[in-house]
Formats: sequence, structure tokens, C-alpha cells
Amino acid sequence: MTLEGNQAAAYIAYMFSEVAAIYPITPSSDMAEYVDQWAAHGKKNIFGDTVHVSEMQSEAGASGAVHGSLQAGALTSTFTASQGLLLMIPNMYKISGELLPGVFHVSARSIAAQALSIFGDHSDVMAVRQTGFAMLATGSAQEIMDIAGVAHLAAIKSRVPFLHFFDGFRTSHEIEKVEAMDQDEIAKLVDRKALQRFRDNALNPENPVTRGTAQNPDIYFQAREAANSFYEDIPDMVDEYMAQLQEITGREYHPFSYYGAPDAEDVIVAMGSINDTIKEVIDYENAKGKKYGLITVHLYRPFSEKYFMKACPSTVKCISVLDRTKEIGANGEPLYLDVRDLFYGKENAPKIIGGRYGLSSKDTTPAMMQSVFQNMELDEPKAHFTVGIVDDLTNSS
Repeated sequence: MTLEGNQAAAYIAYMFSEVAAIYPITPSSDMAEYVDQWAAHGKKNIFGDTVHVSEMQSEAGASGAVHGSLQAGALTSTFTASQGLLLMIPNMYKISGELLPGVFHVSARSIAAQALSIFGDHSDVMAVRQTGFAMLATGSAQEIMDIAGVAHLAAIKSRVPFLHFFDGFRTSHEIEKVEAMDQDEIAKLVDRKALQRFRDNALNPENPVTRGTAQNPDIYFQAREAANSFYEDIPDMVDEYMAQLQEITGREYHPFSYYGAPDAEDVIVAMGSINDTIKEVIDYENAKGKKYGLITVHLYRPFSEKYFMKACPSTVKCISVLDRTKEIGANGEPLYLDVRDLFYGKENAPKIIGGRYGLSSKDTTPAMMQSVFQNMELDEPKAHFTVGIVDDLTNSS
């Protein structure tokens, strides 16, 4: 079928949702619109029901409705971006803290700073990485169709809520020919025992429990740490579901996927739609004798050292980490700091540099990605660089 990224996300979300609490914001509005349209026409999800769609008065209301619906034992999704996602932060802490398997599908978009922009980058999703949601990234409509289901499946099994994100407009509105998964095939992958445990744990006047308490210092810290074991299992769970989906689709994914020369010396780490551009450059340059590689990040939170090292060639000498956001005042952008931390204290660690690209969906071409690889080949590669703009003030270009 031919569809856009938002439609692919909505297609998967509809399968797994019993309730969708929505509020429109560009460029995520289409996802909620598709779900609302299908519900109005009586389309059935994998449970044989029509999704109950409720449009609220703001994103804060939508996330509150998601929280309440999950507490009542209904699998619930929402769709948002940018400022809308930021309005959901208080409820995101509650949803993760209470181990409720909600899923947010986010068409990642710039946050209004010196000015508003409706176009894509990762500044919104990076602003919620501390909330306790697992985070899954995709880079094309086909990847959304293949991987978005992992967010729902793993949320049910792990009890940890998931945020699945992709680049606003660059992926959300990009129309592609996509192979869709059969609903009956994907329904077989649901952990029915975990789903029943979620249902049994729902708020019910017949089985009253106390929730939403206040905790003092004697309890709060321990309760926060008590969730650790739920997060430790997620990388293996995600990889396992990706393997099961590979049997259905024939396409291979991992928490971190590698592309390029098996003995690559210069490797880029990135997530989202930029990866297709980088792959073109790798094919072109490696055919001429270069040893370039790419690590595509799919599971961003929890950030798994095990699966990163599994994907990273042992021959690597230099890594460029590309972030599609700017964290002013920090020692580097989030993905760069995560990767650098993995190699801290290790012998013969590669040189790790970071750069920013594509803010507000600024065009990022193959030639620009060539320059990132060329920078790594210098004796002293430029660190904390920008690519795609002319920075004549602080000379980061």
C-alpha cells in the first residue's frame, strides 16, 4: 500500500488500542484523524472492538485521559508533538511510575524557542527522556509499519510505557510504498498473560486499592529504585519482538542496527530519517575503498550498552554522533553524551565527537554527510560541530 508515515503509525496504533485520547498538533494531527475516521466507520482492532476516541481540550487533558484510561485497564494511545508533548510531562511521570503500558506516537518537532517552527527535529522527545518512558525511534514509513508494533507489544509485556517517535514532516508526511503487516499475524505476538495481569490490576470498585498516595522520605527513594528490574528486561524484550517481526516481514531490526563495512574505522551514530541519507553515502564511498559504517539507534531508552557494543565494529577508530537537537549549556547533546559514556574508562576507546544537524528539518544532504566522514579522517577532527548551516559567529560549521 502507499501511505505516509503518520498513517503507518495510526494503522499500528489502532490495532493495539482500546482508547485513544487525542488533541491535534502539527505534524501529528493526521495520526489522530486517521484513528478517529476508522473508529467512526466501525473498524475493529485486534481485540475485535472499535477504538473509543475522545478529543480533549488540550494535550494536558489528553495525557490525563490516557492516565485514567490505563488505570481503568484499557490499552490506550495518544499522538502528539512539540509543545503538546511538553504539556504531557506531568502525566508521563505518573504513567511510568505506576507501570502502565500506554504508548505515545510522536512526530518529533522543534520546540518554539527564539521563534516557533512546525518542522521536525528531536528537541521535543529529548525533553522527555527523563520521564521513565522507553523510547523507540523509526526513520521511514516502512520502519514505522515494522517497528511501531514493538512499542505496543513490549509495553504490554514489560508494563513500561513507550514513546515511539519519528521525524516530523520528513517522515510523518513522506508518502512511500509500504508492505503492511497482517493484523491477525501481529495479534499472535501479544503476551496474553501479561495483558490479563494488566486487566486484573485495573481500578475496580469490586477490588478497591489505594493509589496516587503521597510518600515521605522513608519510602519515596526506595519506590523509585524498585522499578529498575522492569527496565533491565526491555532491551532483550525489544530485540526478541524485532526477531519475531522479522519472521513475518523478512526485514531485520535490532535495538541498534549496523550498516556498512564489517571492518569500518569511521562510524556515524544517528537516529531517524537521516540514516537513509548516510547509507547512500556509505554505499558510494565504500565502493571506492573507504571503510565507513553507521549505527542506527532504534531503542534510545533504556540505552543498552550490550546491544550498542554488539552493533559496533571492533575496528572503529572514530565515532561521530549526530544529534538533531541543541542542548544549550551542556557538554554536548544527549545522544553524544550517551555514546561517550559507553566508552568511558575503556582501553583503546575510539575518538568520539559530536555534532548537530537538521534542526527545524534543515535540509541535510549526502554531501554534508560526506563532510562528517571526512572530518573523522583528520588528525584532529572538529568536535561539537554543526553541519548544514554557516555559523559565522561561533564557527561551529
